[in-house]
Amino acid sequence: MGVRVLKSGMLTTVQDIGRTGYQSQGFSVAGVMDVRSFKIANLLLDNPENEAVLEFTLIGPTLEFTSETIIAITGGDFTPTINGKPAPMYTAIYMHKGDILAFGSARTGSRGYIAFSSYLEIPVVMGSRCTNMKSSIGGFKGRKLENGDYINFRIKRRYLPFFLSRSLEPEDFGQEGATLRVIMGPQDDMFSKQGIDTFLSTEYTVTSEFDRMGCRLEGAFIAPKTTSDIISDGIALGSVQVPSHGKPIILLADRQTTGGYAKIATVASVDIPKLVQRKTDHKIHFQAISVQEAQKLYMDEMTELDDMRHRIHQPCKEVLECRLVAKRLTRLFDEEQ
Repeated sequence: MGVRVLKSGMLTTVQDIGRTGYQSQGFSVAGVMDVRSFKIANLLLDNPENEAVLEFTLIGPTLEFTSETIIAITGGDFTPTINGKPAPMYTAIYMHKGDILAFGSARTGSRGYIAFSSYLEIPVVMGSRCTNMKSSIGGFKGRKLENGDYINFRIKRRYLPFFLSRSLEPEDFGQEGATLRVIMGPQDDMFSKQGIDTFLSTEYTVTSEFDRMGCRLEGAFIAPKTTSDIISDGIALGSVQVPSHGKPIILLADRQTTGGYAKIATVASVDIPKLVQRKTDHKIHFQAISVQEAQKLYMDEMTELDDMRHRIHQPCKEVLECRLVAKRLTRLFDEEQ
């Protein structure tokens, strides 16, 4: 009762929200890159918010199901198919024993997610099921999935109420440039006014040095007042480091726990998905906002997710029409009697 990996794709790992509380001991948080897509996948199946999923990058996996379950696919468009026929995204899908779920390369976005109603049988390590590949802990044997791997399900769960309503509009991961909203600091005072103006007005390009650890950007030199070296301190998700070469690096899920370069800004958490769904040569702009604005954006996103949860628990149009017809037939039968 589980899922077999026929083709592993480029980088497919088991992830959840991350392994928190251990950065002081040198363990990175890891976890999913696109938290929004992760939450929507679990939301569609009424899973616990932090239930583990499969995350894949650029080229998706091919999976064989050895028992029935329900899945949801979110993130970028990898043209998913089931037994060779197109499969919907952002929709609850019933999978039968023997079904083959296959993905191609990313058409839009760069990362995709699969959630399972039967939950993946992955041991909890230090409070999380996520894969930390640098430390080889968590996930499936502490590594990315390989051809022939088999993951069991933890439970049998093949029914969801309001099944036909469990469909949402796919996210739009356009190929154009993205504007990332940032909170300036904590070391923005180490950069000249010209350097800060350059950072906020220049178009930067995503380079090929883009992985789960971070994203290096190419663009105009960001000038420090004297130097960008600091005594190493903690690094938050979305920190924008500027090393001595003056080009920004945005640190992501598998980032190191500390760093010795000044951080000119931090990307607002709601905009991290915009970044991690970019590809090489895509364009990035930065826009400064306040902490209060970032907090409001976060609260607005939580409200939006709650609205989605409410929407998928409503009877769909087809069900309502059937009920209306049933009521009319009941009246007719009552009149005849």
